[in-house]
Amino acid sequence: MKPDRRIVKRLGIALCAVAALATVGMLSGRAASPDPVYRVAADAAVSESSLRAAIDPLFDDGEMGETRALVVMRGGRIVAERYAPGFAPETKLLSWSIAKSVTAVLAGLMVSDGRLALDAPVPVEAWSQPGDPRGRITLRQLLQMTSGLDHLEDAEPVQAGDTPRMLFTDGAQDMAAFAEAKPVAHPPGTVFSYSTGSSLILSGLMGRMLTNSADPAARQRAMQTFIDGRLVVPAGLSSLTVEYDRAGTMIGGSFMHMTARDYARFGELLRNHGRGPNGHQVVPEKWIDFMRTPSARNPAYGAHLWLNRASEESALMPGQAPDSLFGCVGHNGQYVLVSPGQRLTVVRIGMSPKKEQRAAVRMALAKLIGMFPA
Repeated sequence: MKPDRRIVKRLGIALCAVAALATVGMLSGRAASPDPVYRVAADAAVSESSLRAAIDPLFDDGEMGETRALVVMRGGRIVAERYAPGFAPETKLLSWSIAKSVTAVLAGLMVSDGRLALDAPVPVEAWSQPGDPRGRITLRQLLQMTSGLDHLEDAEPVQAGDTPRMLFTDGAQDMAAFAEAKPVAHPPGTVFSYSTGSSLILSGLMGRMLTNSADPAARQRAMQTFIDGRLVVPAGLSSLTVEYDRAGTMIGGSFMHMTARDYARFGELLRNHGRGPNGHQVVPEKWIDFMRTPSARNPAYGAHLWLNRASEESALMPGQAPDSLFGCVGHNGQYVLVSPGQRLTVVRIGMSPKKEQRAAVRMALAKLIGMFPA
């Protein structure tokens, strides 16, 4: 069978990522102008000089890697934004795992429609045989990363992990099927295990809820129509661009693109309990509360959303920022951080492949957030 060009292209990108952990997809819609944009409001509740002093190291300190876009929104208004040369407010930037939180919001819309149920076993055909322990996995468990499936998110070498295989090599033709085929390693609901595969299972499930067609183009159209009508338009996320695999499944764990401003608007949607920019209830308030509630197996994780709680597996900055802080976190240092008590959303998009770089970025973001009053 002749390989799909998109898969071949994505495989090439993956090999570059494995070798260098470099700039995969981060330049989507990259602006041509070399002149960086840097604006700070004079009435941001923090002095302009102080804000610039907190923002500049994120771009200028090499120990943090490369920051490409930073947006600070307070009370729904942008009070500071800066872009690296070659990037601009119109540049679409790759989400990596920020996409998981978008996927969770879409799942919530389907629950509110009655298409899915939070605590019922999810209808996956591969799990339907009598006695298959996977047949007990619920939507809640997929969202909270407690499905129990034997998915290896990270490995050495990198290409041996299930996620690179699913996204770039032997699983890329049908990513949901690749993830669904995994056996259980633990009884469902008993162990937290971060898994991009769980997000792809959710994506495949949502596609099947929207159409019975097995035609990839029909599945993609159905999903995109749902995304546009229920999220993009009412939430004002005009730049949201979703990638699909060859089977027509939304790649809901990794491959979405938005401008930095729209990432901030998405954070505001979460901060405002599902209300859009015009005050309309886009997502049920109870669903956003569920996403923001600590799960039983990891207090630092809700439902496809990270929480600022102490845990052996934490992606934020417990002890350095408010306990109420929550966020969407993506590979190599993508952050959408929301501090409800400060009416604050901070977006940082960039490339920080080293653990030490990401730690420095989080410390700098915590300092920036800490400057704003409650």
